[in-house]
Amino acid sequence: MAETTVGEEKDEGTRDGALRSFDAGLMAWLFSGLALAVSLFHLYANFIGTLSTFWLTGIHFAGFAMLAALRYPVVHAKTEQGQRLVLAFDFVFGAVVAASTLLLIASENAIYARGVTLAPQEWVFALIVIAGAIELTRRATGLIIPILILVALTYPAFWGAHIDGVFRFAGLSVETIVFRTIFTDEGMFGTIANISATFVFLFILFGAFLVRSGAGDFIIDLARALAGRLIGGPGYVAVFSSGLTGTISGSAVANTVSTGVITIPLMKRSGFPPRFAAGVEAASSTGGQLMPPIMGAGAFVMANYTQIPYLDIVAVSFLPALVYFLSVGFFVRIEAKKQNMQVADEDAPSAWTVLKRGGPAFLIPVATLISLLIYGFTPVYAAIWAILSVIVASWLTPNRMGPRAIMEALILGAKNMIMTGVLLVAVGAIVNVIAMTGIGNTFSLMIAEWAGGNLLIAIVLIALASLVLGMGLPVTAAYIVLATLSAPALHALIQNAHLTQALIDGTIPEVARMSFMLADPTVLPLLAGPMEPDAARALMANMPQELLTVIYPQVLDPVLITTALLSAHMIIFWLSQDSNVTPPVCLTAFAAAAIAKTKPMATGVMSWKLAKGLYLMPVLFAYTNFLGGELVESLFIFATATLGVYALGAAIEGHMEAPLSWPLRIAAAASGVALMWPNMLPLQLVGAVIVLALLTWTIRQDRARQAAPA
Repeated sequence: MAETTVGEEKDEGTRDGALRSFDAGLMAWLFSGLALAVSLFHLYANFIGTLSTFWLTGIHFAGFAMLAALRYPVVHAKTEQGQRLVLAFDFVFGAVVAASTLLLIASENAIYARGVTLAPQEWVFALIVIAGAIELTRRATGLIIPILILVALTYPAFWGAHIDGVFRFAGLSVETIVFRTIFTDEGMFGTIANISATFVFLFILFGAFLVRSGAGDFIIDLARALAGRLIGGPGYVAVFSSGLTGTISGSAVANTVSTGVITIPLMKRSGFPPRFAAGVEAASSTGGQLMPPIMGAGAFVMANYTQIPYLDIVAVSFLPALVYFLSVGFFVRIEAKKQNMQVADEDAPSAWTVLKRGGPAFLIPVATLISLLIYGFTPVYAAIWAILSVIVASWLTPNRMGPRAIMEALILGAKNMIMTGVLLVAVGAIVNVIAMTGIGNTFSLMIAEWAGGNLLIAIVLIALASLVLGMGLPVTAAYIVLATLSAPALHALIQNAHLTQALIDGTIPEVARMSFMLADPTVLPLLAGPMEPDAARALMANMPQELLTVIYPQVLDPVLITTALLSAHMIIFWLSQDSNVTPPVCLTAFAAAAIAKTKPMATGVMSWKLAKGLYLMPVLFAYTNFLGGELVESLFIFATATLGVYALGAAIEGHMEAPLSWPLRIAAAASGVALMWPNMLPLQLVGAVIVLALLTWTIRQDRARQAAPA
């Protein structure tokens, strides 16, 4: 069975893009049969739900370890004989890792019965499993994650006791580290692996079924129908189709290579510069991981870390994601007016024709998924029924899914999950060390100290750390590592901002005043009423974090505390996407550049400019109630943010509907900043008036130019 790369998470896959290809023969059938078995097992395990977490995650890793060993060769031999030898080695290697995993999980009760002591054979199994996870991760993602795993595992046992400062850690025995790496909830087969084996795999499988049912073609055709006849329409097609395709794949480069091969040439033919066309596709595809309802694997990890329901996370994510896509769409509109484009896609189909031909295959399954989530069913249950609805809905279209198509979708889903399945298990080794040694709390305290209590500086520090990590880590792994290390600090800083405001407003309850007095008895008279802002900030700066942790629930509403936690994780989640479009390592932009035949680094700079919403939205998450406010408040923030990103885009490009002079560009930039300035209604209203006035003026200028004789 020919191998397809639709939906393959290449942005989170091999750094050189080299995969072993099975085009025909016995090995092709073996690989496809194993992929089919893995998918069927996960459907059975999640639907019946009788396996323990360790057995579920152990079989999950064993299956994907075997697939990864076959998919990613240890070396790339040039001769046919060499390729056969490498394939034979990889087959044996994958089988040994898979068998060792299952034998080790089966030994769990015996290990506990011995008082958490490993027998000789269990040592062998454990070392094979850990080494196998490291090696398979190296093959799939490059060297960075394996190096981080080795550094993490050796830190508590060897070199942690020999360093000075806050990161000094007294040594643990190798046996303790190995046991905890395998058998704790924070370890390789714990919580994160369970997320991988349940939510993540089922939603990737759902995406594979959508792709096989023809939903990908439907999305592009629908985008052409809705936007193709507009001025600059092909650019809007890229933005729209990438946003919806993100619902299927949750992968930035998968979006780029699947939709970009259509949208980039279409944009070039309509008159967009090639580099701009590639940048639009890269920026739009990056936003696919921010668009509900799936949002890649990160949303499921976030739901687990925060214990906030997955549905709540995706519900509050829609408006920020829409602002992001509108910001890219504004650049398209501005560039189209700069290039004086006319309608280019005259052959765009009608929306009714597209909906009749392929609408049910996409709309019914997505509606089923969302409806079940809204009615309170678990994501696992909703995903399984959504998969079944894809099959049923396909029979309302010309692309009906019979037994062969269902098998192909099951195989495709397992193939698309290989890298993620191995990665999320391997990353557990790092998370376990962070939890076991307390290094996460230390790192959070360092961020708070370096930021000096300033939330904006903390966000900048996290953005820089995300960019550095993203050069070698896939997006999901970067989010997991950053969330583990820095989310507690960011959560505390956001709560501190609310607590400072409560001091200024004089709304501190009696019980909290006593807690403040424990740190400084002299402040009690000041807490009886409103405080000066400088005095409130000075008091907060001198409060120990341990005491603040007690004060938060005494002063702040529980909903506000939960929103602060969600905001902290959402900030990190958004910033973890920036490596897709930010030089020097921006794989999404590089993939788009290959399609557009433009210089990769120049395309990266263009995509970084177009994706500026990745940096603006986290500021709003931190300083406003965009994620936790009432609907009217969230809609107001959405409106001001939308106007703000348009004004900033116009200032950057020097154009709205007509060119802007430098004084007008400065006015547009200032208005954009005013609109994005949190919680300053008068300033935002002034900014809105200026932006709308500039837009009205440029519309008149454009009409006058078009009415003038040639």
